[in-house]
Amino acid sequence: MPVLGSQRRLLGSLNCTPPATFPLTLAPNRTGPQCLEVSIPDGLFLSLGLVSLVENVLVVAAIAKNRNLHSPMYYFICCLAMSDLLVSVSNVLETAVMLLLEGGALAARAAVVQQLDNVIDVLICGSMVSSLCFLGAIAVDRYISIFYALRYHSVVTLPRAWRIIAAIWVASILTSLLFITYYNHTVVLLCLVGFFIAMLALMAVLYVHMLARACQHARGIARLQKRQRPIHQGFGLKGAATLTILLGVFFLCWGPFFLHLSLIVLCPQHPTCGCIFKNFNLFLALIICNAIVDPLIYAFRSQELRKTLQEV
Repeated sequence: MPVLGSQRRLLGSLNCTPPATFPLTLAPNRTGPQCLEVSIPDGLFLSLGLVSLVENVLVVAAIAKNRNLHSPMYYFICCLAMSDLLVSVSNVLETAVMLLLEGGALAARAAVVQQLDNVIDVLICGSMVSSLCFLGAIAVDRYISIFYALRYHSVVTLPRAWRIIAAIWVASILTSLLFITYYNHTVVLLCLVGFFIAMLALMAVLYVHMLARACQHARGIARLQKRQRPIHQGFGLKGAATLTILLGVFFLCWGPFFLHLSLIVLCPQHPTCGCIFKNFNLFLALIICNAIVDPLIYAFRSQELRKTLQEV
């Protein structure tokens, strides 16, 4: 990707640059301290991508098969799985083509490789944006289902959900095209970083509010049934742990990538920032890990979906 690393991965493969021998190396930096560079083997990229591919295909197949899952909430989860699927497929495709070029099994002109790289970059960027959007849509859907339960089915209707889904996909495609076309403009990077911060804030506010309401509801039930205090304390701790995992996974998997974008704007020539830039492939691997974890958090916890998976 043009803006995200020192060079494009596919175009870089034409130079036949040998990969690092060890997964963890110290890269010398003459203008600053030594850099800790984490090298991600291509085999690990492929393995993570294939695991994510299988998981998300199962989610899409289960939702498509079971009519009981044909509701706005599961459609958002299905679209999230499709976005994660595109993230995995794009990275696996890019890594596979790169390996074929390095091994001499695929001969291609630099112009052809560049066009292929542009297509893959659009897929990766579009799928990343759509993943973030659908994570936000799922949070909003759950918030409405809790705080406006009686009006939920009149507010979140299927036609409205389909319009939201279509708008997200169109916006993701347009955003990725703009990103690839104007990747060297600071405004584009700042918009992407701002979008990530806004989505993180949205999810944090909604889920914290939902947790507070759930704890309040649990205390009310405890009073009616005259349960002991440790019981609803334990409920609050469990809810806080779930919330920490949900937001923590989101931040840990996506944060380094957008930190990378921020540093490109703030300190592109600073030696310390240069050390972070060297670990771009690690940040991509974390995003693929997020595509593996998302089904575990949002899909596989559903008993109905697990039952359908057994049939699939």
